Amino acid sequence: MSSRGYYYWNVGVALLPEARGQGYGTQAHRALARYLFAHTTVQRIEAATEVGNVAEQRALEKAGFTREGVLRSTGWRDGAYRDGVWYSMLRADQPG
Repeated sequence: MSSRGYYYWNVGVALLPEARGQGYGTQAHRALARYLFAHTTVQRIEAATEVGNVAEQRALEKAGFTREGVLRSTGWRDGAYRDGVWYSMLRADQPG
């Protein structure tokens, strides 16, 4: 670690089924990013989800994250490797 602190964080949000589809994921990602940029020296915030998790991808994009690409076979779940979608938000992406 440099004297400036961490230059990136990897974050994730998990919601109970009854809380899904109500915008809470978007709000949580947005609030966490705002907090980290305001209170740390972090330069980059990363988030990832499975290719099939379209709701999480939508929440990340609504929160201001940029889709960077698909990484093949990044996770193992239910007896199979799954592809992941990577997102990021940079300090420079934040409004003035």
